[in-house]
Amino acid sequence: MTKGSRKSRRRQQAPTKARPEQGRSAPAQRPAPTFRLRTAALLAIGSGALFFLLASGLSWFKTSEISSPPTREAELSFVGSQACSGCHQAETRLWQSSQHRHAMDHATDTSVRGDFNDAAFEYAGTRSRFFRKDRKFLIETDGPDGKLATFEVKYAFGVDPLQQYLIEFPDGRIQALSIAWDTRPKDQGGQRWFHLYPDAAVTSSDPLHWTRLNQNWNFMCAECHSTNVHKNYDAARDRFATSFSEISVGCEACHGAGSRHVSWAQQKPAARGPDNGLLVRFDERSGITWSADAETMTPKRSAPPATLRKEVEVCGRCHARRGQFSEDWRPGKSLSETHRVSLLDRQSFHADGQMRDDEETYNYASFKQSKMFAKGVTCSDCHDPHSAALKAPGDGVCAQCHAPAKYEAAAHRQHANVSPPPGCASCHMPERRYMVVDRRHDHGFRIPRPDLSVQLGTPNACNDCHRDKPAAWAARQVETWFGPQRLGFQAYARAFHAAWSEAADAQALLSAVVANDAPGIVRAGALAELPAPDADLIRRALSDPDPLVRLGALDALEGIPADQLWTLASAQLTDPVRGVRIRAAELLASVPPSRQPAADRNKFTQAAAEFVAAQKLNADRPDARAALGNFLARQAGAAEAEAEYRAALRLDPSFPPAAINLSDLYRQLGRDSDGERILRETLTKSGQNASLHHALGLVLVREKRADEALGELRQAAELDPGQPRYAYVYAVGLHSSGRRDDALAVLRTSLQVHPNDRESVSAALALSREKGDSASALGYAEQLSRLMPGNREIEDLIKQLKQ
Repeated sequence: MTKGSRKSRRRQQAPTKARPEQGRSAPAQRPAPTFRLRTAALLAIGSGALFFLLASGLSWFKTSEISSPPTREAELSFVGSQACSGCHQAETRLWQSSQHRHAMDHATDTSVRGDFNDAAFEYAGTRSRFFRKDRKFLIETDGPDGKLATFEVKYAFGVDPLQQYLIEFPDGRIQALSIAWDTRPKDQGGQRWFHLYPDAAVTSSDPLHWTRLNQNWNFMCAECHSTNVHKNYDAARDRFATSFSEISVGCEACHGAGSRHVSWAQQKPAARGPDNGLLVRFDERSGITWSADAETMTPKRSAPPATLRKEVEVCGRCHARRGQFSEDWRPGKSLSETHRVSLLDRQSFHADGQMRDDEETYNYASFKQSKMFAKGVTCSDCHDPHSAALKAPGDGVCAQCHAPAKYEAAAHRQHANVSPPPGCASCHMPERRYMVVDRRHDHGFRIPRPDLSVQLGTPNACNDCHRDKPAAWAARQVETWFGPQRLGFQAYARAFHAAWSEAADAQALLSAVVANDAPGIVRAGALAELPAPDADLIRRALSDPDPLVRLGALDALEGIPADQLWTLASAQLTDPVRGVRIRAAELLASVPPSRQPAADRNKFTQAAAEFVAAQKLNADRPDARAALGNFLARQAGAAEAEAEYRAALRLDPSFPPAAINLSDLYRQLGRDSDGERILRETLTKSGQNASLHHALGLVLVREKRADEALGELRQAAELDPGQPRYAYVYAVGLHSSGRRDDALAVLRTSLQVHPNDRESVSAALALSREKGDSASALGYAEQLSRLMPGNREIEDLIKQLKQ
């Protein structure tokens, strides 16, 4: 199977979202792809069956009876931050002033910072009004039907640099208004109402409208702005009863339930045992010192860091882009036990691992790529864990470990004529802006690489300031100062760029990244991007101590033949980390039960139950319902799969993955007319969606309605030129209709954008030969030879065309 039809559709077991940072107000961001659509078979005319409809049924499997496994700490309870304050007064004072403390609050005169004195704001043709009545904060704005209505503000959300407002609906949904208050001082552009999508025109029909799924607090925001959150979604009634033990981010949000510790503290000192009742000891810095190497003045840690960084995993619960699949979170455990972390992908990251401006990726992923993380630096080395403030102002936080004599010298900073000179963060932690006004520092701690900007189009810190100069100018300046060699820690940009541009050397470059000592999150991303899995490389990765690497290795196996899959992946059904077990079960669902070794069936059943529980936790999301539908269809549950796809479309009638896979399920059942109807209905709700037009075109091909099919395939290719497969299938359809020259024109246009797409090059080669255009055929053959070096058949063809 080709890279385009497999890796670009990798699935995940939980809906992934960008969570708001604790203490910051944030909109519910557009979710990242949560599982990759199982539409590989749809992408070729006359493809084989997508679903395994097995005769054995699902006797082991009753979705209505599956629930999350009981917590291992059932005897624990949450006691609230007030219970901690009596003994921990200094820490409480720091926390009281933190953004964590004010992450969410009831709407009161004290908490609300916006102008509700009959203020007005206009956006997309709607004039919203902010006012007060009977001590309530009210907003008149467009509701779910697009009509003006008045809503009461239930909660204030965040404090700096913006504040959002939450509105509660009768069904328990709490929605985040997309008009926010800029809390910055007026001289910094603040003290105003603004819309979080200023360059769009988000109306009630848009998925990003404040009343829709992607602005839902219960799923998108609650876990990270409050403590001990339970979503409590009732799928049968489509209602929420979300609860929390503390409205903001309290002590137990990081330390876990505190009842055992409080009981220990209430005992007489003589009666206290050595176990103080805490769920985790944040002792990674205890007894650790940093010293400068005598020759290089480079910081050295007094002891090697632990493999599992408890602080980083705890902070990553909210400072990472990830999806939750279990509420059984416990501090000090790997984040992959309860969450699926997004790996490096082209949607959220540049090829060198820098965060994209338009995707909230947060700092967990960038920090885990850094040399600082590799050397043992942890969050509280730089930030006070209770106030979250830096431990020293300006460059002082860096000077805790990095000798100022070396790093403040002009030979290092190279900006002696600038007053004041740029600080450490200016070059090594470039800012990116999210939510219009929220500037955040990239925590990759990378050296500026304008040379990579020239070669690969990645951003660099130099041109963040020198916007009037090209990247080539900055690259020359850096080379003048520091010489021609760039030995930065993050040395994987070319590999990811090759993968994302489908270059011929992508396999070799990615394999080298996996095999070297690159950070775990990078090796995981490289594994997931491999065009073709290498069995030995995968086996080594599946035994890696980092669960992210094991997850990346499982992602690499997506789409390989079932007879190979079980041997490689079945051991992960009993992996010590739940997220890995869940991913293994999802992957191995493509192996029919009749072909599963008897000794492993119970292992699969248990891991499969965890997978189902993960989807049921997120049953309020169409992507989770569709993921469960995919799983059921693979396990011969056609009726159950249909029910899940339909549930996904009830939640979001415009959700393409559910419509496409439901349509293909109908194809397997001989119900193509029902599949066509579903696709057309979804198209009316989703506007011009390329994947739906493409799927509809294939249905019409099977129904032998060629002219209609070509119209749909054409729309798909034109709507999404970033997907070369659409253009390829459209060209195949044109050729089948006797329009060879039109097919060639489509392929040539697509190849201008995707010169390394092998299918398109192969098709252009075949059509050029058929046309008798030997010169063009030779060019395509030579291009294909570069993409497939050593292929004797292509080499022989080139010789033939040259004669």
